[in-house]
Amino acid sequence: MSNKRWKKIALGLVSFSAVLLAACGSGEKSGDSSASGGGSGESTTLKVDVDPRYTDYVNEIIPEFEKEHNVKVKITEKDMFDSIEALPLDGPAGIGTDVLIAPYDRIGILGQQGHLAEVTLPDDERYEEMDENQVLSGDKIYGAPFVIETLVLFYNKDLVDKAPATFEDLEELSKDDQFAFENEKDKNVAFLANWVTPYHYLGLITGYGGYIFGDNGTDTTDIGLNTPEAVEAINYASDWYKNIWPKGALDVTSAENFMNDQFTSGKTAAVINGPWGAASYKEANVNYGVATIPTLPNGENYQPFAGGSGWTISNYSKNKELAQDWLDYVNNTENSQKLYELSAEIPANQETRMAISKGDDELTNAVIEQYNSAMPMPNIPEMEEVWTGTETMIFDAASGNKTAKEAADDAVKLIKDNIEQKYSTQ
Repeated sequence: MSNKRWKKIALGLVSFSAVLLAACGSGEKSGDSSASGGGSGESTTLKVDVDPRYTDYVNEIIPEFEKEHNVKVKITEKDMFDSIEALPLDGPAGIGTDVLIAPYDRIGILGQQGHLAEVTLPDDERYEEMDENQVLSGDKIYGAPFVIETLVLFYNKDLVDKAPATFEDLEELSKDDQFAFENEKDKNVAFLANWVTPYHYLGLITGYGGYIFGDNGTDTTDIGLNTPEAVEAINYASDWYKNIWPKGALDVTSAENFMNDQFTSGKTAAVINGPWGAASYKEANVNYGVATIPTLPNGENYQPFAGGSGWTISNYSKNKELAQDWLDYVNNTENSQKLYELSAEIPANQETRMAISKGDDELTNAVIEQYNSAMPMPNIPEMEEVWTGTETMIFDAASGNKTAKEAADDAVKLIKDNIEQKYSTQ
């Protein structure tokens, strides 16, 4: 997955003001697979929007579904974000899809807005509580978990013998002159992380004991990003920027590119990134390994977001029962194994996840293990205000513009003010 694509998910930048453009856009590619029409000579057609990276997988499993249900599946290859942007306009107009894929952090919101239908999850233990929480909004389920993602640690096997296990290991590594940054005295790039982007650093804050919203991410009146624990985490991140990392690491517009350039050029031993970074590292011929993120100085786990996407049903569909059959089918154990084989993405299906974790693919195993300590992103509309409110929090503290406490207090105040302004029922 590209960094641009992921930022769309993480920063909640899906804009329904772009609906008209998405609906009127061209360039869609459709593929039809036909089934026997039965006695009437005509079968029901299920319309499925498929993100391009899953096209081969969906085409592989379509024939069996069509045969079993005596239907025709019509797929439209469309970017996942284009699908969810078009839904509010195309659905009511009767030209929308029946089934689509949506990122976890959008599913609950789309359901609350009335665009997604409630679904049922099979009672066959294919999902654990974490998976179900990803598609839950209140007490309603609006999707079926499909794939999982989370941040992990990439390390260069030619530069370090083994993956750093703790942040103390990373601190020690950053004293090695081998990784001194040539353009800035006393700066070191042995380890880098993009902690000016909220999606990347909020896992540091929650690992220290801070939190986004209280009551498991649902109480928007209780924001825990300026607690003493959260401030401690901000101070820890600031220390890296002030005392170890070069200026390029603090440049909000290019910090991620700086991190990746240093890693692919063999100057950096370890970085925190998502599985989508693997493709560019492989292309650059980095002899990389993958592991879980090292233990924090307080002895706790880093808690990155538990990301990914799920299959959903348009609330405007006239084929909801058939669409539910598709959700049950596409995520069963056999098809989840095919998904992994054809796309290398990690299925939400627990049985498949357990099976593939017994293999020797480091990226797969690291993501699965890290996911166990990851936190589901609050699946409520107010989460968008968190992205806005925390956008400069680490930068403000690390640059010296504010103390860590001031930066945290200002971020929380902005979040609260925006929530009150936009979501108040008064």
